[in-house]
Amino acid sequence: MKIKHSLIVPCYNEEGNVEKFLEVTKKAMTGYTDDYEIIFVNDGSRDETPKKLRKIFNENKDVRIKVINFSRNFGKEAAMYAGFTEAVGEYVTIIDADLQQDPLYAVEMGRILDEDPDCDMVAAFQEKRKEGKFITACKTMFYKTINKVTEVDFISDASDFRTMRQSVVKTILSLPEYHRFSKGIFSWVGYNTKAIPYEVKERESGETKWNFTKLLKYALDGIIAYTDAPLKMPLYFGIAMGVLSVIFFSIGCIGALLAPVLMLYGFIAASVFFAGAIICVFLGIIGYYLGKIHTQVKDRPIFIAKEILTYDDKD
Repeated sequence: MKIKHSLIVPCYNEEGNVEKFLEVTKKAMTGYTDDYEIIFVNDGSRDETPKKLRKIFNENKDVRIKVINFSRNFGKEAAMYAGFTEAVGEYVTIIDADLQQDPLYAVEMGRILDEDPDCDMVAAFQEKRKEGKFITACKTMFYKTINKVTEVDFISDASDFRTMRQSVVKTILSLPEYHRFSKGIFSWVGYNTKAIPYEVKERESGETKWNFTKLLKYALDGIIAYTDAPLKMPLYFGIAMGVLSVIFFSIGCIGALLAPVLMLYGFIAASVFFAGAIICVFLGIIGYYLGKIHTQVKDRPIFIAKEILTYDDKD
């Protein structure tokens, strides 16, 4: 069955938001289209989110609702992928359940696709970030770095909040990688993409699931997934270390003549420890890549759905 618009809503511990999200979305869609579906993906929540989603599913006969309950927490990337597998809309939007992303922007993105048949995807970016200066600076550095070392262009400050045509969804689903970095996938598949600014609102309820550690890991995953530049760094460092070793050896020879022997020993020890640290860093980088390959070759499913509730069964 083909419908106008699908909204994919990843949920993790969003018991205080999902009912309000449905209410706000229904109002936003009024006047735009009645032909839409909402796909809630419960990513192994540990609160009352599954019960709230079943309640929403059973009590709202006027809205097409699907609920995918994971067997455990697989992460937002898996939740988005699961939503793609169930979305049948001509347009598909990814939107968070915490209402920081207003559903009215999904309507705006849908209208843009209506008016411009050459546009395949509309990505929303934060024109004004509300995080602290440190997090903002880190994100700015991430986008500058990844755009320099990869062959695809990343839209600065663009989130997963975007709307795309079904043809884009089918292309994304054809990519079988286990370690998914959707920002990179959206850029890699190409298609004509338009960026629009949006204003982030305060969370309706609960706390953000992202902290600095998770953001750092997410950034590393993105860099590892879309460039092999780190694997080439040992070569450049090796050349630099070779040059430095010649220089330090010359300095050491002079120091042996002019300074006490203990200073020479200390200099040698420091050099050895420094070289060892560099070796460990690059072994770690190689290990990171090998770990990703090890997981990928297992060919395990990206997610496991414990339960799928769909409006077709309800009817």
